[in-house]
Amino acid sequence: MTRNLLIAIPLLPLIAALIAGLAGRRIGRAASAGVTILAVGVSCALSLEVVRQLFFAGAPAVDISVYTWLISDGIRFQVGFLVDRLTGLMMAVVTFVSFCVHVYTIGYMRDDDGFQRFFSYISLFTFSMLMLVMSNNFMQLFFGWEAVGVVSYLLIGFWYTRPSAIHANLKAFVVNRIGDFGFVLGIAGVVYFTHSLDYADAFALAPAIAGAQLPLGADTVVPALTLICICLFVGAMGKSAQVPLHVWLPDSMEGPTPISALIHAATMVTAGIFMVARMSPLFEYSDAALSVVLVIGATTALFMGFLGIVSNDIKRVIAYSTLSQLGYMTVALGASAYSAAIFHLMTHAFFKALLFLAAGSVIIAMHHEQDMRRMGGLAKYMPITAVTCWIGALALIGTPFFSGFFSKDALIEAVGESQRAGSTYAYWCVLAGTFVTALYTFRLLFMTFHGEERFHGHGGTPHESPWVVTLPLVALAIPSIVIGWLTIGPLLFGGAFGGSIFVLEANDVVGELGHEYHGPLGFVLHGLKGAPTWLALAGVLTAWYLYMKDTTLPGRIAARFAGLYRVLVNKYYFDWFNERVIAPLVRLIGKIFWKGGDQLLIDGVLVNGTARLIDWTAAKGRRIQTGYLYTYAFWMVIGLAALLGWFLIRG
Repeated sequence: MTRNLLIAIPLLPLIAALIAGLAGRRIGRAASAGVTILAVGVSCALSLEVVRQLFFAGAPAVDISVYTWLISDGIRFQVGFLVDRLTGLMMAVVTFVSFCVHVYTIGYMRDDDGFQRFFSYISLFTFSMLMLVMSNNFMQLFFGWEAVGVVSYLLIGFWYTRPSAIHANLKAFVVNRIGDFGFVLGIAGVVYFTHSLDYADAFALAPAIAGAQLPLGADTVVPALTLICICLFVGAMGKSAQVPLHVWLPDSMEGPTPISALIHAATMVTAGIFMVARMSPLFEYSDAALSVVLVIGATTALFMGFLGIVSNDIKRVIAYSTLSQLGYMTVALGASAYSAAIFHLMTHAFFKALLFLAAGSVIIAMHHEQDMRRMGGLAKYMPITAVTCWIGALALIGTPFFSGFFSKDALIEAVGESQRAGSTYAYWCVLAGTFVTALYTFRLLFMTFHGEERFHGHGGTPHESPWVVTLPLVALAIPSIVIGWLTIGPLLFGGAFGGSIFVLEANDVVGELGHEYHGPLGFVLHGLKGAPTWLALAGVLTAWYLYMKDTTLPGRIAARFAGLYRVLVNKYYFDWFNERVIAPLVRLIGKIFWKGGDQLLIDGVLVNGTARLIDWTAAKGRRIQTGYLYTYAFWMVIGLAALLGWFLIRG
């Protein structure tokens, strides 16, 4: 791997984004699409070459400094790349999914006035994510971290004339700033103890930091590394939408469908998962922090899945699925099964991008109708979309032989092996989540592609989407089937990640599973006897009965459990609480600081008060300046008498 090759991978999407964004109107729609697709395609090819060299040619990891911005107090602020097997895998996933989304966008956005602007944004999004995953230091990590947040703001609010889109992108921006505050504190803690922004320095000193204590009060101290890791994870909670910082992700569906696929599959939300895996040398020395990660992830995995059962918007159902699957990945991180988390991140990227793009194909055919209650029977009219969506759904629920089966089953078994505090709760959550996942996934399939046709009167008979839409579906369907079978052995049990991921021997739950691994076929046969497979089957059968056999039963159940249904429809009242309690409280605190701190104390006392004091002092002082000699002589005598009296008193 040469220096120029590594620089070219993120630089090409950036250059393309600038061309499409600044010169898009001049060069036209076709050229804007062409230059961005070509740039991301070449970047994808180069990323695959990096994967080949790292995984198959035995090339060593590369840690290089490209540019030093400044040096302050011995701390180097620089742009640099750490390209190891973890990075290489992420680069390949990001660029491949992005390339598919770019091609798909030609068909989806062909009639939109912001065609060139959208291509510029998604290419810039790809650049930002690449800078994040390729970083070798915390400064560049934070740059990529914030860059994906800014571009997501632009993309979620792409249709800026819609009030709902503006509300959604502001919500995403504000919620992520809350997480980023914790992230910055975590980075500051690392720099405080290591006096460096480089990963290598932080990881080397992790055992020493693990023994340090930080005072939180007169009699209270906490382990420094635990506090640092929890702060870093707060950042991950925002980016990867973990409870309670998850509220922005469903609303991100206000953006065009291609960006929904890109955000949910390969960029933005996967950043938090990648970051924690990258920081495994830090997290491994804090069981308390990992327990927090475990419990938060388990809660997200199960309880966000329930929301997919009551949503009728096809994109939002898939969004809640993303929340749940991110919870699964987070649970694996908390169980020290980092390789299992990244494995599921990879398989999830393919089938989740596939599901979103299939949903977009349906939306095109339905003239931008997204309510599943107005669909049904579309498989007859859209066979390619239906088949590929089925493939994505089967992978999502963990059907044996599909990619999602290998990653999800390995993840659940790893959590079951964990002895960490909170692991029992987490195991039952992810186990129950398999039933919930199958239920809402096949509810979507049955309501959209099968059963009674309910779309009549909504713009005519639907038809299959053009090839620029269906080709990416086919391209994503292939790895959704085979990638798990091909990669489970080396990624989980073959040590393919090498030194990219650090796990203490006592925490190596994946290593324990490796003793029972006898090839992908043996893994499948073992999984057929496991509870996750049978729970998923139960979820599919339940969905079939409710939405194909007795279609009136869901309504009766909702009426019977009206209170619970209301809680789910209102998304556990998180939005209500934030809008009615948190937002007014923040505004009140802001008003107090504004009125009391800024206007009263700073402006009133310090600035204006100082001016008034000087004015008053000057006014009084002017009265002493009479201009008469005897007045000055009198005050001189008084001063001399006072001075002599002082010396006499002191002896």
